[in-house]
Amino acid sequence: MRIAFFVWEYPPVLVGGLGTYAENITRKLVDLDHDISVFTLNPGGLPVREIIEGVEVHRPMIANATKIFPLLVTEDLRRWGTNLKFFNDVFIYNILSAAKFVNELIRRDHYKFDLISVHDWLSSMAGLIIKEEFEKMPLAFHVHSTEWGRSGDTGSEVVSHLEKVTAESADGIVTVSNVMRQDLARHGWPENKIDVVWNGVDPERYDPDKVSKEEVQKLRDRYGIEADENFILFVGRLTWVKGVRNLIQSLPLVLNEFPKSKLVILGRGEEQRDLMALADRLGIREKVLYRFEFVPEGERILHYAASDVCVFPSLYEPFGIVSLEAMAMEKPVVVGARGIVGFVEQIISSGPEQNGIHINGHDPADIAWGIREVLRDRKRARRWGENGRRRILNYFTWEKAATQTLRVYERILNR
Repeated sequence: MRIAFFVWEYPPVLVGGLGTYAENITRKLVDLDHDISVFTLNPGGLPVREIIEGVEVHRPMIANATKIFPLLVTEDLRRWGTNLKFFNDVFIYNILSAAKFVNELIRRDHYKFDLISVHDWLSSMAGLIIKEEFEKMPLAFHVHSTEWGRSGDTGSEVVSHLEKVTAESADGIVTVSNVMRQDLARHGWPENKIDVVWNGVDPERYDPDKVSKEEVQKLRDRYGIEADENFILFVGRLTWVKGVRNLIQSLPLVLNEFPKSKLVILGRGEEQRDLMALADRLGIREKVLYRFEFVPEGERILHYAASDVCVFPSLYEPFGIVSLEAMAMEKPVVVGARGIVGFVEQIISSGPEQNGIHINGHDPADIAWGIREVLRDRKRARRWGENGRRRILNYFTWEKAATQTLRVYERILNR
């Protein structure tokens, strides 16, 4: 197939899980002999067209229209305040990408595309424009999260409307977990259009046997974590849906039983100051260590290797790639399992194949219970980690994700 892939985040611009997904899935689709043209945001200074690992990448240059937007947009968007610049960038990226696709690639250069693939509301406008121009060109709408989920039902009406209209216009909808599929259906989305494809991880890259013990020791030394101390790791955006505040509140309960423990937090987000202030109020400042940035993959792998348990107490998480990364590195994981949380489909919490623990991410006491359960038996924790890697190899590789995605695309084409 020749596939047009619209995603606002793509290397070298990586913000979170969507960019990680886009990078890996497009390269794997190319490995499987398909032609992929990515249209993505250009923050400035990047080539407007290049080939990366066999993927054709287009990045139209954008412009700042924030002085004009308040004259045209709804009251809902005016309330975005300084974040209106973000909407501006997304809007203009969509308009210019759709125009380039329609006028240059199709009409001028006579590209023949089999399918358009758009990802979340961030690229939905481009999909809607192209569908208006070429009604018979199949449109696949990938839903990695929703505005109502991210915001706790208090988000932007404009974004929610874009999501709903794109779902109605799409020939097929692809989402990342069964719990997410059920949530979309509950909100009135056409269930007969929705397919589930789990995300993946590269077990060749995330391989504990390839990590230097000396580098692991250097990392623990950098954080001041002694050999007899427990290294608890969180990786992710520092926003309310990730449950980091509740994780910090759980730490005193963990320290009561395991005083030689430290929590390392990797990520950035609007809660950074609040999290530091919370740790200070709880009197555990020395027990919580921070790295407020999007940590490059190589360092992230090293952090997984150095940790004793990885904790992701999300309150809303349609899938969550970080848990796959931890599992591939043979680490036991403690994950949120209440509400719309796809971790429940990755982590087996009982039986001979157990690889972690399900907890209620809303409850600090339950989070603390899960962490303590892992720390109480190191031999059992190692077994859970080994089970996790086996589960990755069986179900969660990028090749499996790409193959299943292609099957969905073929069904869309056949319709």
